[in-house]
Amino acid sequence: MAKPTFNELAAFAAVAEHLSFRKAADALGVSRSALSHTLLGLEQSVGVRLLNRTTRSVSLTEAGAQLLAGIRPVLLDLDAALDRLAEARGAPAGKLRVNANKSATRLLLGRVVPRFLAKFPAVELDLVSDGRLVDIVETGFDAGVRLAEDVPQDMVAVRLGGDVRFVAVASPAYLAQQPVPNTPDDLQAHRCIRHRLPSGKLYRWEFSKHGEEMTVDVPGALTLDDNDFMAHAAADGLGIAYVPQSAAQHWLDAGQLVLVLADWCPPIPGLALYYPRNRHVPSALRAFIDTVKETNAQRD
Repeated sequence: MAKPTFNELAAFAAVAEHLSFRKAADALGVSRSALSHTLLGLEQSVGVRLLNRTTRSVSLTEAGAQLLAGIRPVLLDLDAALDRLAEARGAPAGKLRVNANKSATRLLLGRVVPRFLAKFPAVELDLVSDGRLVDIVETGFDAGVRLAEDVPQDMVAVRLGGDVRFVAVASPAYLAQQPVPNTPDDLQAHRCIRHRLPSGKLYRWEFSKHGEEMTVDVPGALTLDDNDFMAHAAADGLGIAYVPQSAAQHWLDAGQLVLVLADWCPPIPGLALYYPRNRHVPSALRAFIDTVKETNAQRD
C-alpha cells in the first residue's frame, strides 16, 4: 500500500469536517475538481473507500470515520506547532474564521475589526454572517459570536459589548385603534409581527418580570425573518413587534414607535465571543480575543 501524503490527509480531513466538497475546496483554496481527484488518489492509496458520495451529500464510511479519528489529533498538533513557530517569528499571521449573526457582525465591524486589522495586518480575517447557531468546530470556524445565553457550555466565552434588551414595540397609530397590552397574555388579542428563526421555527416571545417568566406563542398575519424589517413594519402600523432595542431605536427616537410591556422586558446578558475550551488557541485568535477585551475596557 502506497503511503498517503500529508496533502491527501489534510484534504480528506477538510472534506470530513465540512461534509461538502465545495466548502472544503473553498477552505483549502483549491478547485472542487482538484480536491475530488486528490481524494480519489487517497482512496486508491489506502485501498478502501473513505467517503460515501451522492449528488447531494457526502458522508464518512466506517473506515473514513476511523481514519479521521486517528489523524485529527495529529493535524491539530501540527497546526499548533506551526502556529507557535509563527509566534516565534513575530506578529500573529494566517487566517482567522469567525462566525457571527447579523447584529454581532455589525458590532464587530464598528468596534473591533478596524482596531484588530490595524494592529495585525498579517492576519486574514474571514467574518461570516450567519443567522443559524452552527457548531463552530464541525464547520471549521476558530470562534463564534452569539448571545451569551446561547453559547454552548463546553466553550470559553468572552463578553463582547454590554447587556441587550429585547422590547415589544408598536406605532402610536396602531395603539390608537387597539387597547394597550398590560401583560404578555394580552398579546393574544393583538396583531403581532412574528419572527421566523433561521431553523424555520417561529420564535415564541419571552418575557420576565420580578422573577416571573412567560413565553407567548403570539398570533399574527405577518411573519418576517429580520429584526430591522420587523421594526420597520411595526413603525408602519402593521402590528406589535418584539425586537432588540437597537433595531427599534431609530423609530423610537423619531416617535414612530413606542414601547409596550416595558416592565416585562428587562436587559439580558449581551453578546459573547466563544471558542473551544480544550483546543490550542492560535495566535491570531488570541490576538482577536485581546482586541475584544481592549474594546470592552475602553467602553467600560
